[in-house]
Amino acid sequence: MIFGPTPLDEARGAVLAHTVRLPGKVLKKGTVLDQEAVAALQSAGHGSVIAARLEPGDVPENEAADRLANALMGPLLARSRASTGRVNILADAAGLLVVNATTVNRLNSLDESLTVATLASHIPVAAKEMLATIKVIPFATPGPVLEVAELIARTGPPALSLHPFRPLKVGLVLTELPGVKESVMEGAIEATRDRVEALCGTLLPPERCRHETQPISDALNRLRRAGAELLLVAGASAVVDRRDVGPAGIVRSGGAIDHFGMPVDPGNLICLGHIDDIPALVLPGCAKSPKLNGIDWVLQRLFAGLPVTPRDVMGMGVGGLLKEMEARPLPRDAAPQPAGPAPRRGRKLAALVLAAGRSRRMAPLNKLLVQDDQGVPMVARVVDNALASRARPVVVVTGYEHERVEAALAGRPVLFAHAEDYAEGLSASLKAGLGALPKDIEGVVICLGDMPLVAGPMIDRLLAAFDPEEGRAIVMPTFRGKQGNPMLWAMEFLPEMMTITGDVGARHLAGKHADRVAEVEMADDAVLRDFDTTDALRKAPGFEKVR
Repeated sequence: MIFGPTPLDEARGAVLAHTVRLPGKVLKKGTVLDQEAVAALQSAGHGSVIAARLEPGDVPENEAADRLANALMGPLLARSRASTGRVNILADAAGLLVVNATTVNRLNSLDESLTVATLASHIPVAAKEMLATIKVIPFATPGPVLEVAELIARTGPPALSLHPFRPLKVGLVLTELPGVKESVMEGAIEATRDRVEALCGTLLPPERCRHETQPISDALNRLRRAGAELLLVAGASAVVDRRDVGPAGIVRSGGAIDHFGMPVDPGNLICLGHIDDIPALVLPGCAKSPKLNGIDWVLQRLFAGLPVTPRDVMGMGVGGLLKEMEARPLPRDAAPQPAGPAPRRGRKLAALVLAAGRSRRMAPLNKLLVQDDQGVPMVARVVDNALASRARPVVVVTGYEHERVEAALAGRPVLFAHAEDYAEGLSASLKAGLGALPKDIEGVVICLGDMPLVAGPMIDRLLAAFDPEEGRAIVMPTFRGKQGNPMLWAMEFLPEMMTITGDVGARHLAGKHADRVAEVEMADDAVLRDFDTTDALRKAPGFEKVR
């Protein structure tokens, strides 16, 4: 690949290295210059541009990313379309992601032009969650390099594999000792049920018994007869040896102990065993808490159908310190708290729902208050979708009939911002909402109150793509190449957005800042469908009976 200043008379077919703004036209970085683009540059007085020219054997960035993505595909994996040399790999189902570090490192060691970044191995993921991203760094990859990468991806151990969670029936034995509070017992059951259900499982009615070997064995046998596919023992007293009463109860039921202890804290005192082909575990005391601990790592693998061997457990030490304690000898609830703010976890992204308009095209009805077939107003469906996403806080802008709109949203954890001058148009609503956002917000996804089909996971896909440092400061959804809503904006654009007037939103700013825009392709056309008339609304799922 030849890179550098390129005279315009040699630029046809070259790839533009930097965005160029022309009168009435923007040529974005990555544009393949055709005769029309070259003529526009010449008309604007340019004599040359910084560009990349492909040589024989070079593979263009999108084609290279597309081919490597296809080679990495496997069961339950999906992918995005190639754009700006990038393809994202997504989960098609909830499950446990396993990453083969050797394969990924081999791919990343081939050539600086190809990169593959993944989530950490053995973490649970949701359906549609991004698992990995392929990025071609320059505008092309040497053909021979790409061929080797495809060979590694197709013939070696899979770089990515997704193991779906199985709906296991789980039996829990809860042992009792005199003096143990009932609230502690109930808390242990609740924490276990939450863990099991989060992994698609079902907790059978728990068995409570004395903290003795024989009663534990009897309880385990009853749970096996009830169809338990995974057995858990939560002791009133923590297990301290593989011969303690909990492990002994497993052995007395005809089972065996495979491993005691793990290099994960909290979670050290776990005991792994089995009865026939049913895994049987004695839980550490920390399993009574809903906070992340070693038992979560073991349960995730078991629900995903992966074996958990002693070697697997002994390999969990790197990254196994899950909770820092300054005064290790103290009980956990007495340990001093670390000074200063908590570590930052993710970006602070808010959602803004614009619900101030007068619904002129659906008059005399207020479209935002029209109820679906279940009696839920349209604005409530939009807000519920925003609340189902990871965006927080959710701010709702009201104006016309604001008291009725707020009443329709009663009980929902949202903030309200009233646009006094809502009659001046969309810009007034937008500015009222932006002014109500917390000062530490990094970005905001702007949702329209008449788009009830945009679900929470769609919003989350926009949030996942947001990365201003990587040039993705404006994120917009697309369907089959058509741009839709909602759009996600970095707060760096707030000053410009606050100057907008009239009945318009901020979309025109995306054209002005084209080099900061990222498009996210969606699986259906919900991001294109707003409902301004009664006839249009009847075509929306759930609103067929609107009159």
